[in-house]
Formats: sequence, structure tokens, C-alpha cells
Amino acid sequence: MKKVESINLMDKFSLFTKQWTPQIIGELNGQYVKICKLKDDFVWHAHENEDELFMVLKGTLLMDFRDGRTVKIKEGEILIVPKGVEHRPHTNGEIVFNLLFEPKSTKHTGGVETPLEVKKLNWI
Repeated sequence: MKKVESINLMDKFSLFTKQWTPQIIGELNGQYVKICKLKDDFVWHAHENEDELFMVLKGTLLMDFRDGRTVKIKEGEILIVPKGVEHRPHTNGEIVFNLLFEPKSTKHTGGVETPLEVKKLNWI
């Protein structure tokens, strides 16, 4: 039997500093559990085949949509972006701690070519 242990999220966040670079901390049912630090602006993108869940653990995340709306996600809140919906996450300059649940096949930028794209994810 695989050893089952708890995962301390804040300990995991202390292991890296790079922003907009998801780190894998677990997997379940064909999905990765990822954490990332977010600051300033990311790129406009969509995930054609996957919904995306953002859970804010620290700070406030802002999510822009092409219809002109911006949704504010505060500590302890989640936002689910449906597949195919173009969005752009950003912050107001603070570092945001974010938790993601995504299928293993999810591309970081939904296939948008950008220097911010992470093609190989790391386990921490």
C-alpha cells in the first residue's frame, strides 16, 4: 500500500519563488493538484478541453474575461473557468498563492506560445 501522508501547502509554497510556474504536489483521478505563485499579468488564453479551477489561498486574484468583466477571487474563494472561455489572470501587484486542480493533459497557457509557458511541470 502506498504511504498516505498529509501535505502542508505553506511548506510547499516555501520551496519555490518563480511566479506563474505551477508545481505539482499530488495527483488524483487523472488530475494534478498544483500550486503556483502569481504576480502581475499573465497571458490571455483558453483551455479548449478542460475546465480550470482556481483556489486562492493567499492574496486576491483578478480574472479578466473578453466580455469586459473582471472577477475578484479573494482568500478562501474559488473560481471555475469553463472550458473554451478565454481568460487572463492577474494580480494588483501582490503575490497570490493559488491551488489548481487540472487534468494531467492541461497545457499551462492553453497552447498559446509565450515566454511564460511552462512545458515541463515539476513535482515538489
